[in-house]
Amino acid sequence: MAWPLELEDPAAFRAGARALGDAMPAHHRAFLEGLPFSVAFGDFFFCHAGIRPGVALDAQDHLDLIWIRGEFHRHQGLYPKVIVHGHTPVEQAEILPNRVNVDTGAYATGRLTALVIDGAKKRLLTIEG
Repeated sequence: MAWPLELEDPAAFRAGARALGDAMPAHHRAFLEGLPFSVAFGDFFFCHAGIRPGVALDAQDHLDLIWIRGEFHRHQGLYPKVIVHGHTPVEQAEILPNRVNVDTGAYATGRLTALVIDGAKKRLLTIEG
């Protein structure tokens, strides 16, 4: 299979996704399928895309956790916890009062960013490959 996946052509993307799925060992797939949609540690809530404002963290719809964008990004108020997310690539990771976006588009840029939490301190760790 040619890399990277073709993102602009839906048929080519589906074919690439199938090939990736076929190449993945069954125990890797089982591990990924067994992961929760979100997890909370202390003052932080981790999910793929974000949360729906006004909905309790333990009542979030799993589709919002993996797909939401606009309403979540536009919300300026604080959430019950700091939301750590990706799903929306940005040039530089964002640390805002209510959320942290660590998606620096690694699939296209080769730049992978993580959030390091040490007590009340937050810093970003980025590696380029």
